[in-house]
Amino acid sequence: MAIAVSIAERIQRLLLSLRQPSLAPFLAEWPQTHRHRAVVAGDLPVLRWLGTMACDSAAFGADLVTAVADAAPSLAWRQTYTAKELGCAFIDNYGYSEIVGTNGPLVSERLACGFLILGPSTHYPRHHHEAQEIYIPLSGTAGWQQGAEEWRDCTPGTVIYHAVNEPHSMRTGASPLLALYLWRGADLAQNARLG
Repeated sequence: MAIAVSIAERIQRLLLSLRQPSLAPFLAEWPQTHRHRAVVAGDLPVLRWLGTMACDSAAFGADLVTAVADAAPSLAWRQTYTAKELGCAFIDNYGYSEIVGTNGPLVSERLACGFLILGPSTHYPRHHHEAQEIYIPLSGTAGWQQGAEEWRDCTPGTVIYHAVNEPHSMRTGASPLLALYLWRGADLAQNARLG
């Protein structure tokens, strides 16, 4: 649990340092005390990219990226989708680990926070969910599309906000993506819906 607490503290410091108004409601939900939950570590093929990301000289929050790479073997890495839904290439290049929330090692019913990894040349198809969401790329540049807007490149440190049920999609280029995510809402256990 000490690893999860250390990572959560680094996340909170990084979020506070950004001084972004869009982060304020998420930070207001940040747990003031740490209730712990036992989680089972999970290994996924996408974790092969963590070494590359830990060496990224353009990473945002480099100490956090290094901490995630070091702690990866003890974190519960998961996938929401199956190969039948999105294909083997996507599944081999996708995974997330929740640190704070309804499934992570630190319990919260109002906020979920963790890390998403997408391998190079990976398209995370259009999806939406009831939770409000923020992404902050930490390592790697990715294209983001929100609603009917054009694709835009988001570099490390960019704060990307998705409103309730706002359709969005991401795609990586030559580099893998490590992004911090935050979910805020009444039903944090709900999965994203494709389409």
